[in-house]
Amino acid sequence: MQISQATPADVPRLFEVWEASVRATHDFLGEAGIQQLIPLVRQILGEFAPLYCLRDEQGAVYAFMGVAHGNIEMLFVDPARRGGGAGRTLVEFALGELGAYKVDVNEQNGQAVGFYARMGFVQVGRSERDPFGNPYPLLHLELGAQ
Repeated sequence: MQISQATPADVPRLFEVWEASVRATHDFLGEAGIQQLIPLVRQILGEFAPLYCLRDEQGAVYAFMGVAHGNIEMLFVDPARRGGGAGRTLVEFALGELGAYKVDVNEQNGQAVGFYARMGFVQVGRSERDPFGNPYPLLHLELGAQ
């Protein structure tokens, strides 16, 4: 799997991957919660750089990740490609090449919590609300913390 940086032309596809991934894994949000996030996510995807991605044979993004200040800020994989190593590839890149060592994950997203535990992350804290002030608790995870 070859990692590349996303370009401005990739933003519509990044949004598609985000939405499909969230609908597959964030059932606690409900439709109203997803609709509330859409304008924020569109803005973030247009501004956050760099975003690292994996592409299919036609060059379309199927997984992407953003890292800032040692924190994996976002990691989304197209549901059709889950279980194939895309998430692991991007996280290993973040750890080895980008200096990442922490991540915040929705407590209600059990799949992500389990994924990061398998990658060696442990819980070091918890917040009652997400960064947007919504009542979706976040777990603060760090790599190999004791």
